Amino acid sequence: MKASNNQWWRGGVIYQIYPRSYQDSNGDGVGDLPGITRRLDHMAALGADGIWLSPFFKSPMKDFGYDISDYCDVDPLFGTLADFRVLVDRAHELGLKVMIDQVYSHTADQHPWFKESRQSRDNPKADWYVWADAKDDGNPPNNWLSIFGGSAWQWDTRRRQYYLHNFLTSQPDLNFHCPAVQDAVLGCVKFWLDFGVDGYRLDVVNFYFHDRQLRDNPGRGMPDGSDPAVSPVNPYAWQWHHFDKSQPENLVFLQRLRALVDQYPDTTMVGEIGDDDGLARVAEYTGGGDKLHMAYCFDLLGEPHSAPYLHGVFTRFNDVVGSGWPCWAITNHDIPRVATRWGGMHPPAGLLRAAAALQLSLRGTACLYQGDELGLPEAQVAFEDLQDPYGITMWPDYKGRDGCRTPMAWEGASPDLGFGAAGSAVQPWLPVSEHHRALAVDRQTGDPASLLNHYRQLLHWRRSVPALLHGEMALLPVDPQVLAYVRTHGSERVLCAFNFSDQPAVLALSAADSVADVLADSGAQGAAAVGSQVQFEPWGVLFARLSAP
Repeated sequence: MKASNNQWWRGGVIYQIYPRSYQDSNGDGVGDLPGITRRLDHMAALGADGIWLSPFFKSPMKDFGYDISDYCDVDPLFGTLADFRVLVDRAHELGLKVMIDQVYSHTADQHPWFKESRQSRDNPKADWYVWADAKDDGNPPNNWLSIFGGSAWQWDTRRRQYYLHNFLTSQPDLNFHCPAVQDAVLGCVKFWLDFGVDGYRLDVVNFYFHDRQLRDNPGRGMPDGSDPAVSPVNPYAWQWHHFDKSQPENLVFLQRLRALVDQYPDTTMVGEIGDDDGLARVAEYTGGGDKLHMAYCFDLLGEPHSAPYLHGVFTRFNDVVGSGWPCWAITNHDIPRVATRWGGMHPPAGLLRAAAALQLSLRGTACLYQGDELGLPEAQVAFEDLQDPYGITMWPDYKGRDGCRTPMAWEGASPDLGFGAAGSAVQPWLPVSEHHRALAVDRQTGDPASLLNHYRQLLHWRRSVPALLHGEMALLPVDPQVLAYVRTHGSERVLCAFNFSDQPAVLALSAADSVADVLADSGAQGAAAVGSQVQFEPWGVLFARLSAP
């Protein structure tokens, strides 16, 4: 039976927490569940609707929790199931939904399923993972590559076969063509729904199925750096990934998954999609109301952010979206922080305000990453301090993901920025960034003009504007400096306009788009409506209610 759903996520704001780096409660240098519980008031005050927790499940931590050895238990590094119960209950008291990160495309090689599968070719779980014979010359069965470098196939001496791993060799891929695997995964989903979680973020959701025939991917030549999902120094970007992911069978499984989740009230799912055509996959995976509720890809997670580039992304999405629903992220735990990625070593304050205003006014759901609200720049982590195996492998041209995962900045005067337990002398698992000290929560809270308070104002204000939560989105013509669109809900029409340049700009409005009321309580700055024009200062933003057509 399908449960009722209040669709809290549709037009909502989700705040991503990377548990290792949020708050350490016991002084071991690693953030944990009790630490997150202690800081839930911060997310509630910010105005978030829900939180997404990156993995905190049992794991050998080769990929820091994205290699799970038990889907249904908490790793002792982060606490206990009882600690998670306290977190969920407190979040619900504060009006926050709780989403958990599940990694179903692969497990850790320490998972009991894989330990059994690799023992022989005829054990009960022999086909739970993707096994294949070598070619006649001993080479892997095809040309598929790992995102972390090298072949996606690893030789196993027990079975004398290769197994597939799209990431680390210690992250073998599950075989979703096996019905028993699908049933086992759905059992894990049900466990946490029964526990009381409100939804899931699904890691690499388009990687679940592979081509049964194991056909080679076609080449596409040396990358030009235009794909924000993959570093151009990584040969993974030299292929069109037609056969190692995004297979049609995935849609059928997602329908099974949705049918289960829909049995629980007010739940949701957001999928991460890394694909050659991410926007098309978002539309496909979220269309029809019977698969994912929402999904995100990497089109806003690269360096390009000019008004024409953004106009092209949203034009393309409007062309393919249909009934689908996007989740827009501009930073997460896998990507350099937007302050540095879009703003360089000294990001303009106005750019960061414009980026926030853009993200929070798009049609879709917004996903903030911890520290976005502070404007934290990418941390510079020395090679000897690196933890990320991806960065260690690709150094020095790609430095990995540690720079966006350093500890959250809570207290500017504390040696560890308030990350550790009181009195602890243990160094955090990644070094704190001195560049974050002036941007700490306690430094910004008391400053009405701070970026943190700008985010708070935006998040609370947007709840009072139905067009921003539920409205359609129509782009105005492309402009070299200004991105502008109109959000429409019923008779309400709201103009959202952003000067994504460091020079003054002017936007000419049509007679049908005349400004009736500038929404000054949005906190937008640096723009004014003058007659049939909007005049912008550098990085200026304007929200305005338009006259009825």
